[in-house]
This record gives sequence, structure tokens and C-alpha cells, in this order.
Amino acid sequence: MGRRACIRACGCIPFVLTKEIPSFTDAMFETASGFTTTGASILTDVEAMSHTSLMWRSLTHWIGGMGVLVFLLAVVPMTGGSNMNLMRAESPGPTVGKIVPKVRSTAKMLYLIYLVMTLTEIILLFVCGMPLFDSICSAFGTAGTGGFGVKNDSFASYAPHIQWIVGVFMIMFGANFNFYYYITTKQISKAFKMSEVRVYLAVVAVATAIIFFSLRGMYGGIEETLRQSFFQVSTIITTTGFATTDFDLWPTIAKFILLSLMIIGACASSTGGGVKIARLQIMFKSIKREINTYLHPRTVKKIHIDGKPVDGDIEHSVAIYFFIYLVTFASSMFIVAFEGHDLVTVFSSVAATLNNIGPGLSLVGPTHNYAFFSDVSKWVFIFDMIAGRLELLPLIVFLTPSTYKGIIKKAPKLQG
Repeated sequence: MGRRACIRACGCIPFVLTKEIPSFTDAMFETASGFTTTGASILTDVEAMSHTSLMWRSLTHWIGGMGVLVFLLAVVPMTGGSNMNLMRAESPGPTVGKIVPKVRSTAKMLYLIYLVMTLTEIILLFVCGMPLFDSICSAFGTAGTGGFGVKNDSFASYAPHIQWIVGVFMIMFGANFNFYYYITTKQISKAFKMSEVRVYLAVVAVATAIIFFSLRGMYGGIEETLRQSFFQVSTIITTTGFATTDFDLWPTIAKFILLSLMIIGACASSTGGGVKIARLQIMFKSIKREINTYLHPRTVKKIHIDGKPVDGDIEHSVAIYFFIYLVTFASSMFIVAFEGHDLVTVFSSVAATLNNIGPGLSLVGPTHNYAFFSDVSKWVFIFDMIAGRLELLPLIVFLTPSTYKGIIKKAPKLQG
């Protein structure tokens, strides 16, 4: 946790030194947004930034996507049994497991898949007419499901086929990476038995269909309406944050769907944020079991995901997560509300940062940014972005004074 904080603090130095973001708070906000793959920005004119700064912004997404600590596990040998704990802190979702016998090998395998998918997207975008610099930055933003772009209008000015490519890759990076491991190792049946991935794709399909029918008449034809619907669903559920249109102008039902997707998020063990599909699966199955228990008190039944029983500790951690999530959400809204902005702005800004999405609705919609907030609110958002990326519990442990009591007791006393 301490290493990650140092990395973020150092990450803002290039912005301050170049004076492209002279305010430390703003530079820290932009850097935290990058490493946590949130994509929220205080920049009012992205295209005025130098290519060096734009590349660094996008690179923070790519590094933060799979995780700084997972990257360290992949390249640095570590001992003492701390590897799995570090991977749990970094990997989004209720659980993290080893897909190969050693944790370091797991990290390397995940990064190999991550790298191949990123390079594939860069090549496809470049071949399809996007400039190489734009292709690299866009692929980094897509891979990390971050959302930092190189144009003020995000993806609105790019060709339709470019938007389709990026939309599909956002969905791919939002899926559980174990799915790709099973595919590459020819365990096809095991891959398609993953209920989380099936639910994830079903949510994308249903949300796209509902929004598509609600947007009839707003765009030029079926293809454009479908593209806008799919792209915005992809960017919100994966918490990427790219945009091809101002969805704040959409009908209420479409905005409600997008707001719901902000909270749902992508799959566990993906680069996406949000509550996660797997966590929601466990919660709904727990509710169903409790209802059955009331009806049949003597029944003893465990929850199963993909045919495997879910440990009671995992159920407990999911319940604790939801409680801390709600407390953090409400507390953040309470502080930000003192600025006097409308409720939609306050709610969606907290939702967008805590779930690592970026754009929200109203004053923080896809055509706006976070520059107008006070420094106090920006630091609340910085906390929310880090908390959302680190899954809340590790951050709470880090901030708890009792965590350091043992360290302080063991520290040598100063001689007088």
C-alpha cells in the first residue's frame, strides 16, 4: 500500500515540473485518476498538452490496469509468503486465485495476455487509419479501462469503424482474464462455463438493447444508434470513460441504465472497476438462500458459483464490502454537497470516482470535467478513486491506527 502511494505521488511530478498542471492538487488528481484507471480529469483542453504528457497520462492507465503490484510480482522475485496478499489487494473482485501453481507465474501469465491484447488493439487501430500516437494512447486507455484520450471530444471525431473496434476491446478487457487463460490453454469448455462472463455479456446485450430502443429518432440510422448505444454501454460497464456522444442529453431511462452500469461494473480479475459482477452474483445468491431458509428453517445449503461452493468467509467479506461501500459513498456525497451543486452532479461525481469510471452526469458529464470543484472535493475524489481501485478494505486497513501498533512497539527506542 505504501509503495503504491509513493508511485502515485511520484507520478504527478512530471505534470508539476513541466508546469502543464502547476497545481499539486490537480496534478495529484490527474495522476491518481490515471493509476486507478478512473479517467476523470481536471484538464479543460487536452489537445493543448504536449505529446510527452499525453503519453504519460495514458501509460499510467496501462500500468494501473493490470496493477502496479501485479507488475512487481511479474518482474521482481519476492519471498515471505506476501505475494498472494499483494495480489489480493491489487486484483479487483471478491476473490483472487492462482491459475498456475505459482503466484509469480500467474502474474506473468496475466501480463502476457494483457500485453498481447494491447498490441493487437494498437495494430488494428493503426491499420484502420488511426495515427500511431493516437493508437498507442487509445489502446493504453482501453486496456486499463481508464479513458484518458488525446482529443477534447474523446472518440466522437473518430470514424465509426474505429469506435466499433474500441467498443469491442473495452468489453474484452472488462471480462475475467481467467477466461482468456482457459481459451489459450485450450480449456474451451471450462472457459464458457464461467457464469460471471455469461452474466456480464448478457447485461451488456440487454442494456444495449434497452438504450437502442430508447434512442429511436435521435441519430441518423440504425447503425449509428446501435453504435452509440453499444459504445456507451461498453465504456460505462467496464468503467473506461471514453465517449462518442453527450449521453447526458439522452432520455431518462437511458441515463438510468448507464448510472446502474456505473455501479455494477465489470468482471472480477479484469481491469475494470465497479462493484463487480461476481460480487453481485454472490450477494443475490445469498439473499435467495436466506429467503429459502425462512421458508425451510432446517435446510442447510451453501452458495455455488460455477459448480464450486462459496466459502463463508467470502460471503462475509462481500457483505462487509457493501457496507463500507455505502458508508464511503454517503460520506463522500455529504462532503461534496457543501459546494452547493445539484444532486445529480454530486451523486454521479462520487459514483464515477468511487467506481473508477470518470465521466458522470450533469456538470461532470462526458463534455465536462472536474476542474470546477474545490481542492477539498478533489481530495475526496482522490480518496474515492484509490479506495475504488484497492477494493476499500485494504485502504481501510492502511488507515487504521491499530495496524501500526505492532510496528511502533518493535521499533527501537531512541537513547537519551
